[in-house]
Amino acid sequence: MSSLLVADTVSKSFGGFTALNGVSIEVPKGSIFGLLGPNGAGKTTLIRIINQITMPDTGHVQLDGAALAQHHIRDIGYMPEERGLYKSMKVGEQVLYLAQLKGLDKSEAKKRAKYWFEKLEIGNWWGKKIQELSKGQAQKIQFVVTVMHNPKLLIFDEPFSGFDPINANLIKDEILQLREEGATVIFSTHRMESVEELCDHIALIHKSNKILDGEINHIKRQYRNNTFEVGVEVDKDAFAKAESQLISKFQTTPAQFKSLGEELKLRIQLGDQGSPNALLQELQSYGQVTHFVEVIPSVNDIFIQTVNQSL
Repeated sequence: MSSLLVADTVSKSFGGFTALNGVSIEVPKGSIFGLLGPNGAGKTTLIRIINQITMPDTGHVQLDGAALAQHHIRDIGYMPEERGLYKSMKVGEQVLYLAQLKGLDKSEAKKRAKYWFEKLEIGNWWGKKIQELSKGQAQKIQFVVTVMHNPKLLIFDEPFSGFDPINANLIKDEILQLREEGATVIFSTHRMESVEELCDHIALIHKSNKILDGEINHIKRQYRNNTFEVGVEVDKDAFAKAESQLISKFQTTPAQFKSLGEELKLRIQLGDQGSPNALLQELQSYGQVTHFVEVIPSVNDIFIQTVNQSL
């Protein structure tokens, strides 16, 4: 898969503070790329460099095979965490004005604005001022402004901030649809559940350095550790003995999954050489197996583990 955006060994310092230290990423075309990291890691600095708000000290950025240049501003839609709408300006006037700054003529801007306002059911906001809208309503306007010029690259920095769950799902679905239509998305967030739902690839930046990147399922395969949650229906008289034997044979911790019965519940780590089939046969010797699920590490688990390992 070819890359739409390539950042190559990008570094940036502010005085004596290093915000980015030789960071490289490649964002595949047609993907949703999660840019992750704790507060102050350097994510926003990288995003500002991609948007040419600031320039790198060293390294370079390419968009669609060409060195990043001023004209590429029209190829990028950016929704910053700190929203940038004019509070006293009417919604419709503002949307048209910002669309024209991105290269649309007024007629085409009106056509696309009408499409998005109807799609998001916000047509009656056209004549209102931003300061008359709630935070979530203003977020929808910011989203429209970000996407309506059909940019090659969309950058969303904490896009669900301020949204209730219904509108967060609405915008999530719109982002997925834009990806299906060919857009490439950089998605920066602290909400790991959103990363699980949306992202194809991720990069983790910590203390100005990239410490992890790749296709998300490939990363999960790297971090899996042959661990299973198991549930076994065991006769009451044999329950304690079965539990004791399993604890003596395997590395175990209590499991917390919900069930309808009073099964023996354990999380069992087999190690590199352990066989899931052999474990299943072992469990069947104690009673009826009601639950047998491999524990796949979540993005949040990987995030925490990787950051802790880098300390």
